[in-house]
Amino acid sequence: MELIRRFVREEEGQGLVEYALIIGLIAVVAIAALTASGTQISSIFGNISGELSKAAATGS
Repeated sequence: MELIRRFVREEEGQGLVEYALIIGLIAVVAIAALTASGTQISSIFGNISGELSKAAATGS
């Protein structure tokens, strides 16, 4: 019976679980944001690469 009372009063593990849930939620949101904007970012870097290639060909 004392073990059950101590388990109910124990709150150290609860904080750790809450932080783990928050970190997991942040990771899911970050992955979703990167996935949604991935094609736009790829397009931007493709344009930059093309412009650099043109500049390198013109400068030689």
